[in-house]
Amino acid sequence: MGAFHAYDIRGIYNKDFDKHTAYKVGFFLPELLKTEKVLVGRDVRTSSPEIYEWLTKGITDVGADVYSLGIATTPMVYFATGRYGFRASVQITASHNPKEYNGLKVSRENALPVGLDTGLGTIKEWIETRECVPATKRGVIHNLDIKREYIEFLLSYKRDYSSLKMGIDLSNGMAALLIKDILGNDPLYLYDELDGTFPNHEANPLIPENIVDLQKLVRSNKCDIGVIFDGDGDRVMFTDENGRFISPDLIIALMGYYFLEERGERGAVLQDIRSSKAVGEFLAPMGGQMHTWKVGRAFAAHKLREINGIYGGELAGHYYFRDFFYSDSGILASLIVLNIVSSMKAKGRKLSELIAGIERYKNSGEINYRIEKKREAMDKVRDYFTKTESPVASYDFDGYRVEFADWWFNIRPSNTEPYLRFLAEAKEETMLKSKIDKVNELISEFL
Repeated sequence: MGAFHAYDIRGIYNKDFDKHTAYKVGFFLPELLKTEKVLVGRDVRTSSPEIYEWLTKGITDVGADVYSLGIATTPMVYFATGRYGFRASVQITASHNPKEYNGLKVSRENALPVGLDTGLGTIKEWIETRECVPATKRGVIHNLDIKREYIEFLLSYKRDYSSLKMGIDLSNGMAALLIKDILGNDPLYLYDELDGTFPNHEANPLIPENIVDLQKLVRSNKCDIGVIFDGDGDRVMFTDENGRFISPDLIIALMGYYFLEERGERGAVLQDIRSSKAVGEFLAPMGGQMHTWKVGRAFAAHKLREINGIYGGELAGHYYFRDFFYSDSGILASLIVLNIVSSMKAKGRKLSELIAGIERYKNSGEINYRIEKKREAMDKVRDYFTKTESPVASYDFDGYRVEFADWWFNIRPSNTEPYLRFLAEAKEETMLKSKIDKVNELISEFL
């Protein structure tokens, strides 16, 4: 049962969970979410058909009906959940994880995520303590095809990109199911065959080695932008025209050109606790009111709805939109960014120049420490700096974020791995290095 995490159910298939777990999740889910209809989609991992078979068997054994989307991106499941009023949906996917992984992303009405604290923990308890007794009358499996409707929704955001030269890496993942129906054959594509074994690189754009091929493509073909999707299509990341990777939190700021400047919207914008201080500073003059919250869709989608935010994003490359049931869509995010790049190119401005106008700090990137005593280490780092310097702001959810006049840091425990994660920004490189050196010294006793 080690596959139950804060955001979803995920792990190495037939090690962390198996078909029997999938069956029991399906069996108890209708009761948990008080529904007799469950929407189900799946990615193309080799284990997905078996998980689908046993998950849907559990759903129908308890007497509920399955509405099957078949092969789908994760955002397609969110779209259908919200558009058709489903009170329960499941996407079978392990997102960006290696091929031996799989999992279940569960949502309830309005496509709101179900995390460990909002239902998955209850399912886990029921699996461990209750028996599955099939109902007298079994449910039925219905096929539901929303692909064309979803494509039309996405096309409503698309502009004329004929002036843009685009390099796009599909990572052999689920975005390949839709992308050519939206962008056509003009972009230069990499790894556009759906293949759940991910033969070219892992479908995780945050790992530098996985974007090398895209960077080469962008440079050698003098592209205006590089775009790379993850395995299930809910995340997207970008390079500029020089092939330089753009930190995903800076894209939150870039989107201000579309939502705040072009559309004239004003109001809340969401970032996660690791996001650059530059994001809020850039958006404030446009009318964006920055809100900071916990990492992960299970928290972000709820918070964006709570504050009625216009949009939001995370350092991991998730972007959430009020117009999309407060959920994340990699392709929708990419269209918004392409709109901006296309518009700015017409004014003679390159993507690298736009990012240079946002990026104001030197950033450490996420540094991971493999330690057991996470709380003690976090407290030691926080206590040292708050006692020796004067904080101007602090947050104590999802670890600690402490801001000072010229720098800030976030230190937080991973929800899914045995790591303590540290990230810092400073106005000067020398200051940033000195802070990192001090943190390494403070944490050394716990390693």
